Amino acid sequence: MNSPMDQNNAPTTETKRAPRPQRLRFGIAAAVVAAAAVGGTVTAFAVNNDGPAGAATTTASEAKATGAGADGPLSTKKGDIVDENGKKVVLTGVNWFGFETGTYAPHGLWTRNWESMLDQMAKQGFNTMRLPYSNEMFKSSAKPNGIDFKKNPDLKGLTPQQIMDKIVKGATDRGIRVILDQHRPDQYGQSELWYSQSLSEKQWLDDWVKLAKRYKNNDRVIGADLHNEPRGQATWGDGNPKTDWQLAATKAGDAIHKVNKNWLIFVEGTDRFKDEQFWWGGDLQGVKKHPVKLKEPNKVVYSAHDYGPGVYNQNWFMAKDFPKNMPAIWEKHWAYIKKQNIAPLLLGEFGGKKTAGKSSEAVWQNALMDYLKKNGISYTYWTWNPDSGDTGGVLKNDWKTIDKNKMKMLSKYQTPLLEAKKGK
Repeated sequence: MNSPMDQNNAPTTETKRAPRPQRLRFGIAAAVVAAAAVGGTVTAFAVNNDGPAGAATTTASEAKATGAGADGPLSTKKGDIVDENGKKVVLTGVNWFGFETGTYAPHGLWTRNWESMLDQMAKQGFNTMRLPYSNEMFKSSAKPNGIDFKKNPDLKGLTPQQIMDKIVKGATDRGIRVILDQHRPDQYGQSELWYSQSLSEKQWLDDWVKLAKRYKNNDRVIGADLHNEPRGQATWGDGNPKTDWQLAATKAGDAIHKVNKNWLIFVEGTDRFKDEQFWWGGDLQGVKKHPVKLKEPNKVVYSAHDYGPGVYNQNWFMAKDFPKNMPAIWEKHWAYIKKQNIAPLLLGEFGGKKTAGKSSEAVWQNALMDYLKKNGISYTYWTWNPDSGDTGGVLKNDWKTIDKNKMKMLSKYQTPLLEAKKGK
């Protein structure tokens, strides 16, 4: 998903629009509606502590038996993510965006304390957080904004990287694993390729190496989602160093492992296979003949993005046999990787506003959740934020209240958190 900011760096909705008529490429367009203006009227809210059934903290022994796994580095074994003891780990998490935008900080901090946000996230049972960022946030010119420092006094005077340190530590202290996601080169938009006019390939690699070093001693920071939603010019396995995403992902994974062998490397798909087009980052058919092979074995997790009719009303949502037709579509483009035990799979983004009722969007979301659960596929839901224009979030627009229908759906398939560290 894309999350641009307006000229005043006021938080705006994130919107995924239909493609141009002459192209069958589905995905993100610029956001157009402001969700909250920094410096405008905001209201402080208390944390809503209503969590789903079964979201309580578990003991370490219970966690090992039910998919949370143990502390320590993760790796892969055929179609599963496993801990150091070989126990299966299932990631059932959520995205919290903002670092990739002009706030250079997670959204919602204009009305909430960051720790109360993480407390609520843990209470809802999310054991993983995918944390998008832009490379621009690492520049000295990037200044955090969109933060109420009366509610977040400990963030005042910090750089975006230092705020990320706080969020990462806060999440992992609460038993939430973290995946870092290179979402955009700068605050203004996503890029088709892993490099752009504002970001060289070298800088992209250097930033990943720095992050891998920075969080090396926190084994709950589990890996790198190398580039968000490759598409357009991006190819898979054709050997062209300027466009071959499989080649670039291999290069980045090996560079990261030179300084941090523990990280999982999350590799998204492209938006096409041969002449067939799909969701941005959602097509992994190229893996069959051209898998990502790293020097460090058992560290690759493939990641797809998949959306519903609220984003774009694809033909398959209007089929007579919908939603029974959906498993075949998922298996063709990405789920075969897990089902055939080629590698583990993370559905890194999916979401929509409607989760209850008979609308095609609600039917699709629930069918997808059932499919993920049936096949033991990990996920990070899009999104925690309510200011995602065409999906909404787990939180409602007041940034406090939980969307109970969404949590009813998500709580059907959640594995426990790791144990919180002392003091949490």
